[in-house]
Amino acid sequence: MKSTTKLSVNLNKVATLRNTRTNGIPDVAHAAHVALEAGADGITLHPRPDERHIRPTDVYQIASLMEEYPEAELNIEGNPFHGLMRFAEDVRPAQCTLVPDEPNAFTSNQGWKLSQNRKALGEVIAQLKEWGCRVSLFMDADSDEWELVREIGGDRVELYTEPYAEAFAKNENLENVLNQFAKAAEQSRRAGLEVNAGHDLSLDNLGTFLQTVGDVAEVSIGHALIADALEYGLAGTVHMYLAVIGAVSESM
Repeated sequence: MKSTTKLSVNLNKVATLRNTRTNGIPDVAHAAHVALEAGADGITLHPRPDERHIRPTDVYQIASLMEEYPEAELNIEGNPFHGLMRFAEDVRPAQCTLVPDEPNAFTSNQGWKLSQNRKALGEVIAQLKEWGCRVSLFMDADSDEWELVREIGGDRVELYTEPYAEAFAKNENLENVLNQFAKAAEQSRRAGLEVNAGHDLSLDNLGTFLQTVGDVAEVSIGHALIADALEYGLAGTVHMYLAVIGAVSESM
């Protein structure tokens, strides 16, 4: 049996709701506590320069909270050229996921084109490694730069899964899309990389993705998981996602 995929809960949408008022409700650090107590393997935060959701205080509070959960990991994601490095230096998260989004991007919507950013990213990755961070690069499944990820020092790739989620929801071209992700994952592993995945994964589509793509080290899930929590509660929702992951692991 292959190792079980780890679940990192992205709390951006909890912070988005909190930011619509000034009373601190819901409490993002408390949400992290609930998710970790429910068995989540980690917490993901994406502090954008405009602070539209995660704020600097959230990063520092949750980094402190993580000390109570030594088996869990903090993953901070974002653009290393737009503020991420400040947080990486301050809190030294287990993992930094580098995402090529611009400050005004609606959401992360594309992977890196490494040949255009090779030197600068290599320098960033070297610094993150010096700070003790594992480095994952956000990549499109149709990329052909897996070897280059390894050459510039990356440890993992995070496959950008919105195209899969869209194909699954519409039931259009799903087999071809899944095959593309499976191929990308296999090529990444051959390059010596571990594989993460994230963006629009959900209770409905997660199992099929993991079953097809195989040995995925970690999934980072936020939007759908927090939406499900409105119906099932945050702890109950984390249990449900872990059950999907566990069922796939047992079947492989």
